[in-house]
Amino acid sequence: MIPAMPASAASSRPASVTVLRFGRFATMGAVAVLILIAGVWASWGTAQHVMLTKGRESGAVEVTRCGADMCTGRYTPLSQGSQPRARVELEKSVAVEKGRTYTVVMKPGSDDAVRSGPAGVLYAWIPLGGALLLASVVVAGGLRRTRVAWVLALSGVGLLTAAFVAV
Repeated sequence: MIPAMPASAASSRPASVTVLRFGRFATMGAVAVLILIAGVWASWGTAQHVMLTKGRESGAVEVTRCGADMCTGRYTPLSQGSQPRARVELEKSVAVEKGRTYTVVMKPGSDDAVRSGPAGVLYAWIPLGGALLLASVVVAGGLRRTRVAWVLALSGVGLLTAAFVAV
């Protein structure tokens, strides 16, 4: 540093660059957190029924008919207080087939059933797996935190793979 030069001029980075870096970090961090919150929110609508089964009706559904979006079948109760039903709806997915029987938990106040057990839990959290993958791209590109991005990406891939294998 030249003795006549003020100390502030010796700074190698202008204040505007620091502000822009902080703005990018704050914005991309907020986007990543928002993506993860949306993934949890989308998953929780189904996962709450599968994971918090105390006091809920549980049973088995034998699928007799499948449409474009829903499969229907006869419900046989397995828990006390649960009533048999002639027709309940189960969301059609790749793993639901006509003629097979699935263990389910009934959504309160409706005739909608949700798969239970490990396969049901993993299937319910699939939106979070996608959110983890998407957030990893934001963290790697926007925040330039590659290790954290790898952890997010591998967690998302692991969750989606486990769901695929279980279902």
